[in-house]
Amino acid sequence: MLKVGLTGSIAVGKSFVLAEFHRLGCHVLDADKVAREVVEPGTPGLKRVVDDFGDGILKPDGTLDRAKLGSVVFADEKKRLLLNSIIHPLVFESQDGWLKGLEVKDPDGIAIVDAALMIESGGYKRFDKLIVVWCQPELQLQRLIERDGLSNDEAKRRIASQMPQEEKKSYADFLIDTSKSFEDTRRQTAEVSEQLELFN
Repeated sequence: MLKVGLTGSIAVGKSFVLAEFHRLGCHVLDADKVAREVVEPGTPGLKRVVDDFGDGILKPDGTLDRAKLGSVVFADEKKRLLLNSIIHPLVFESQDGWLKGLEVKDPDGIAIVDAALMIESGGYKRFDKLIVVWCQPELQLQRLIERDGLSNDEAKRRIASQMPQEEKKSYADFLIDTSKSFEDTRRQTAEVSEQLELFN
């Protein structure tokens, strides 16, 4: 089974690209979804986050207040790194379990795992190929402001907290530019999917 990492900075269109790969017959896993699961109520992950950040980051129902936690960690580099040190190992463990199970069921398949911080965390090294999704910086900023309802400064701060897009691109086996239309992105994704088949 071919194991493929898919990454890119915040608000560049990774989810759309991942959905396209799924439509084209690849097995896909969204690391954001996994990152939510590992801090659900009752999990060791949530306990560790509360131990380090206090119960002020919980909603009244006991679930993690992601917006509140985000405002804390994006304003403080040390706290962001601390959170990542808790979450990343749990996400890796969950991803690896998913990949092992899939390899048994479909040894000839293509498995794609999407994670924003795959390069920063070193997680990309666990994959056979790496796809980097990117778009023009001004478009990324506009998308993030519209998607998350952030101010211009908040959005710029979140983008700046991640590895620059140009640096991420240097790690890629394949690049997908989402700056143009949905149709153009679909075309690029289909081309990459065909190329992945050749490696499988």
